[in-house]
Amino acid sequence: MTTGTAPIFSGPGPLDGWNGLGPLIALPQKVPLIRLVDRPPLYETPRAYFQSPFTPAAAFFVRSNLSLFPTNIDLKTWRLKIEGNVGTPQSFSLAQLTQDFEAVSVNAVMQCTGNSRSRFQPRRPGGQWGNGAMGCATWTGVRLRDLLGKAGVKSGSVQVQFQGLDKGAGAPGSGGADYKKSLNVNDPVLDECIVAYAMNGQPLPMVNGFPVRLVVPGYFATYWMKTLSFIRVLTKPDDNFWMATAYLQPDNLRGTTTPQAVKAKTVKFRPVGSMPVRSFIVTPDETVKAPAGLPLNVQGLAMSGRGAVTKVEVSTDGVVGW
Repeated sequence: MTTGTAPIFSGPGPLDGWNGLGPLIALPQKVPLIRLVDRPPLYETPRAYFQSPFTPAAAFFVRSNLSLFPTNIDLKTWRLKIEGNVGTPQSFSLAQLTQDFEAVSVNAVMQCTGNSRSRFQPRRPGGQWGNGAMGCATWTGVRLRDLLGKAGVKSGSVQVQFQGLDKGAGAPGSGGADYKKSLNVNDPVLDECIVAYAMNGQPLPMVNGFPVRLVVPGYFATYWMKTLSFIRVLTKPDDNFWMATAYLQPDNLRGTTTPQAVKAKTVKFRPVGSMPVRSFIVTPDETVKAPAGLPLNVQGLAMSGRGAVTKVEVSTDGVVGW
């Protein structure tokens, strides 16, 4: 599968403030998305695509952590390798993944950890996402546990590391030229993870991780490794840049801190993990005038990384009542 990177459409971005600001650009296999950054690519899903529970694959947001990423994959040579503290290292072709293992599907939300960053005050560094760095799809693939079972995880293992094919300089002096993320071997989410080769019944778009990506239900997209090509079972905690320095949050119940506490180095941090509860109003947008006393349909979405959303409450009086 071969794709290019030149845009085939360009136009003005949205003006309602719900999304981030940028021109609409259509990458190969994608509808026009809102371009925030070119390298590494950050392309946001426009608001209109969230009027249905599932996001079309062609409209899914695009995010890479490093600036060099594959624009084509030779399936004759590409393999997913499992190595490290295992009994029998494995190497799987895409054909083996699709034919030799039971196919399973899961509906799951993928959301960038920086979604809605442009709302922060004071402004925080990083891609200034609006609310469109998220999407929900039906992901189909192979259970991660089935693949690990083939390799045989040995005693003494503490984490499972995942790596794709993105490359780049990373932060200066960070050693983060390869993007790697790890999950603890005793994390229950490993039982829910799949190595997906399809989303919404179609092969993954190239910029969304073709030929396979890791799906970690309930966790932020930082763990959803694109073009997943290496799975390593580790005997000690992963201390690479993307685990020890990047994507950390305060290790407390609310995950909050202050600039002063960070500067004083009195805050303990841990890797960002599961998503908190969030909700968004999709319609009406800011262009709709609501006449007083007349009914108005409000439509949106809500999600949680830890459990089912059972109800949604709405305030029409500035959160005085719900």
